[in-house]
Amino acid sequence: MTTTDTLSPRLGAVRWLLVPGGTCLYGDARKPRTVPDLLVAATPLTLSQCGAGDVDLPVTGISYDDAVRLAAEAGGRLPSSVEWEWIAAGPDRRDYPWGGEPWTPDRALLTGPGRAPRGPQPVGQHPAGATPHGVLDLAGNVWEWTSSSSMGCGKIIRGGSYVSPPLYARTTFLNAAPAERRSCGISVRPVRTP
Repeated sequence: MTTTDTLSPRLGAVRWLLVPGGTCLYGDARKPRTVPDLLVAATPLTLSQCGAGDVDLPVTGISYDDAVRLAAEAGGRLPSSVEWEWIAAGPDRRDYPWGGEPWTPDRALLTGPGRAPRGPQPVGQHPAGATPHGVLDLAGNVWEWTSSSSMGCGKIIRGGSYVSPPLYARTTFLNAAPAERRSCGISVRPVRTP
């Protein structure tokens, strides 16, 4: 069994995609927030990228502090909630990372009519759910830690997981988790400025 202490991203294992910056109309209140150009990991970090075999399952069971460490070792950091939303929604404020069309099972691993996934799946299995910049798995499969705090000692997580209904995968949907939570449904996607 792999412990979080033994996970360490291999140098060069992460594929970075450029997402140009701009003004994010953040949240349902549409608060304007400036976002710089970002290099974004194409998928959440995987076990294979972190030296835990050749499995492309997302790294899960990690606390917020673990996510911060893994993102730094991959050459980046955690995105803020605003940055995450900008990556997912873009300047046209897409409802979902793929656009305005409703969820279908080929777009994201979520729980919906007739579907109750038992756990995360390997990353990249839902290319129809990619953003226009090619960022995969922002919706469903696993939530993603952000650097933004919620009320109390929690941190904002974004994107929904395999046990989430499609509503949770909307680009403006916010959730939170205690920073010490180690869930099989929360992972990490690093970003960095070019």
